Amino acid sequence: MQIMGSVSAKENHVQELDARGLACPLPLLKAKQHLHKMVSGECLRVLATDQGSVRDFRAFADISGHQLIEQTQQLDVYVHVLRKS
Repeated sequence: MQIMGSVSAKENHVQELDARGLACPLPLLKAKQHLHKMVSGECLRVLATDQGSVRDFRAFADISGHQLIEQTQQLDVYVHVLRKS
């Protein structure tokens, strides 16, 4: 798992989406819906247990214009942090 940057709750507006237990493609779909409601520059931290979410969030960032600033794994949870463009 690669860390691409970091974000702190004090520096940015960080919202969290708990997508644990959801299978592909639901974590990404829920994140897209949540991002749609957010303001440019805000960050969304997504918690997912689906291993495929690592690939999905990288591909989504590449095509959507949103910035994937962090991907980490904490035990069996994959944490993805996106900054809305």
